Amino acid sequence: MREVEAAAIESLGVPAIVLMENAARATADAIVECYPRARRIAIACGRGNNGGDGLALLRDLTTRGYEATAFVAGPLDRLSVDATRQFVSCEQLGLSPRSVPEPGADNEVNEDYEIWVDALLGTGLNRPVEGPVANWVDWLARRRGDAPLVSVDVPTGVDASAATPPGPHVVADLTVALGFPKIANVLAPAADAGGRLWIGDLGVPLPEPPPGPDALHQSRREDLGGCLRIRQRDAHKGTFGHVVVAGGSTGYSGAVVLAARAAVRGGAGLVTAAVPEHLVQVVDAGSIESMTLGLPKQGKGWSRDAVEPLLQVIVERASRGALALGPGLGLSDDARVLARQLVARSAAPIVLDADGISAFAGDAKALLARDSDLVITPHPGELARLLGVSASAVVENRWEHARQAARETGAVVVLKGRQTLISDPALGTWVNPTGNPGMASGGSGDVLTGVIAALLAQGLDPPSAARLGVYAHGLSGDLAAERWGEISMAACDLVDELGAAFQSLEP
Repeated sequence: MREVEAAAIESLGVPAIVLMENAARATADAIVECYPRARRIAIACGRGNNGGDGLALLRDLTTRGYEATAFVAGPLDRLSVDATRQFVSCEQLGLSPRSVPEPGADNEVNEDYEIWVDALLGTGLNRPVEGPVANWVDWLARRRGDAPLVSVDVPTGVDASAATPPGPHVVADLTVALGFPKIANVLAPAADAGGRLWIGDLGVPLPEPPPGPDALHQSRREDLGGCLRIRQRDAHKGTFGHVVVAGGSTGYSGAVVLAARAAVRGGAGLVTAAVPEHLVQVVDAGSIESMTLGLPKQGKGWSRDAVEPLLQVIVERASRGALALGPGLGLSDDARVLARQLVARSAAPIVLDADGISAFAGDAKALLARDSDLVITPHPGELARLLGVSASAVVENRWEHARQAARETGAVVVLKGRQTLISDPALGTWVNPTGNPGMASGGSGDVLTGVIAALLAQGLDPPSAARLGVYAHGLSGDLAAERWGEISMAACDLVDELGAAFQSLEP
């Protein structure tokens, strides 16, 4: 945030004090919208510019008719320059913010308020809180639940540039992120401390984060609609690409069915489900819109003898399409050989999922030896095996491990889970906002594989196909939850809702 403020001040000539006023207005607007019945509001202010935002908020709320009070954590003679200006403005209106370094011993602080606002520390923190601010963080934690708590930009004690807080921190009910979401606003566990996220308009055009390996973006509906291709009147099924879904083994034929059906709903003109020959009938019955192709089997799954005929199928059918590899593939030695050969030799862009990813466990850099574009869609356990780390390490720092996988494989990495991450080795990482816990059931990932493959087959570049596919997949889950509830919704419901999801994204 400090860099953005500096850019606005330098390039646009916007004084810092104006940004402070706009931040206060945006925070007040959020409070009015989210808590329309509250009238008595207390603001805990720090000594820096976040505290200055809080002092400006005191004036804004007072002029709107609220009974607002502000307390400063520390000596008043140590306020920042702009915070001091806000303090003087408050005094000129007859408002008198007081210095309260120890809130637990102050009678006025411990009165009943309908809302507390945390304006103690903003985006500059990268170490545990200390001194009077630590006293306030502890006091607010002990009073949690007495009244809603609203944080300005990020909850105090949270490092805005990291997904893990460095120490004790405020847990808010609402966070007003000023201008744009910060890393801590969108990545758990730090995001869990912020409660509901509200983006506050600072009233100035802020620069988009430039693309780069370490950039963090948020997937937005308005950006993704432009990725959808308008269908021409003279189009035919060959226009929209051919997806080959290669996978399946005894007991896991449903994974191929779901991926094939999702590829159809994702807009592919043609879909072929390539499976071990003993699964043809069951897959044929499960996905009536797709073609089915039986290839050599070994035991309950694939034979390595299927490599050459399957590569020929890809040349014949998916040279203008995509390969979805891995759903239900199995973990046999033959399946592993098949997956590694197909990735190395496929002429079509690939979506690699599930057992296909496991074929490269501990050997991520082997994925660099390929001739086609690649999107991999692991859950944390699969990514952990790919990178040779623990699953807990991936869960604790999803962003870093998604970026690591993108660097080591040269692929677009879709790390599934809450706030699915889409990481491109050159462009950075996108955080997806759609989806819900009802999608945590078998088959949901197979649906995502089919959707992304369909978008690749239609000519989207890998990062666009992954971003749009993940967003639409999550949106279909949200629509399914509205209809069936998070408890009872199933992967097949995601397929059924894909049409409505894509329709809502059309420009």
